[in-house]
Amino acid sequence: QGMPEETLLAFDYGAKKLGVALGNTLLKQARPLDLILEPTRDGRFSRIEALLATWQPERLVVGLALATDGSEQYASQHCRRFARQLEGRFGIPVVLVDERGSSVEAQKITGNAPDDAVAAAIILQRYFDAHS
Repeated sequence: QGMPEETLLAFDYGAKKLGVALGNTLLKQARPLDLILEPTRDGRFSRIEALLATWQPERLVVGLALATDGSEQYASQHCRRFARQLEGRFGIPVVLVDERGSSVEAQKITGNAPDDAVAAAIILQRYFDAHS
């Protein structure tokens, strides 16, 4: 009796852009989905709302930016706040996943998807790997 199948959306949070990836717990495969470049917070959240309406995820994953030694840094607070806003606004559980090195990994993976969306997919894949 495995876990029930869940659809997940993952976010690679940045001050100017937001990478989005999609996956589910059955296949445990993450794929780059979208890149949100809205300049305003409202614009971002309406794009996120549209994605949530389309994909109906049971859970969200947000990459947590940490310093190389694993300590909190300025960006960590932004990631945490974004995660809280997502959970508060949409009522969907949010999990934070260490995103260290995901951008570097994303740059190594070529393809048409933007780095940030690929980084979001890497973050989601880490979640799956940790929960398999």
